[in-house]
Amino acid sequence: MTQVNCQAYYSAVLDHPLHTVWSLIRDFNNYPAYIDGVSESEIEDDKRGDEVGAVRRFCYLGNWIRQRLVDHSDRQHTLSYAGLEALPYPQDGSGEIPSPTRYQGTMHLRPIVEGDRTLIEWSVALDTHPADADRWQALFGSWIPAWTDSLARTLARSG
Repeated sequence: MTQVNCQAYYSAVLDHPLHTVWSLIRDFNNYPAYIDGVSESEIEDDKRGDEVGAVRRFCYLGNWIRQRLVDHSDRQHTLSYAGLEALPYPQDGSGEIPSPTRYQGTMHLRPIVEGDRTLIEWSVALDTHPADADRWQALFGSWIPAWTDSLARTLARSG
């Protein structure tokens, strides 16, 4: 089956210093602390949450998902993860369900000097069936801003 690659991207300014944001997200296992809907997460095989190759298994909105940390840089303030299984499209009652997609996400932080704030860029590359690409891109295009807003709310609560 032919697959196409598409991408969902979102960026936002967080009103917190880069080191504060990075200290929250740098641990791959810290997902429940800043993403609404993630009830639990565990790293398999006793790896650290900043160790490339670590696999996290987490529950998001009642669904168990496994991802591998494929890149992590404290110097560049970036981390990338890849889904280990193709992600099924959520049931929406329409009857027509797109094929599962393979994906890889990247979170990258950059300092904003004015106001000691942080630019977050979050992208997800998707490999999916051509007929399903627009629906998957739109879905991740709605999820990433929601996840970023969740991160911003967590930061606001912490200080």
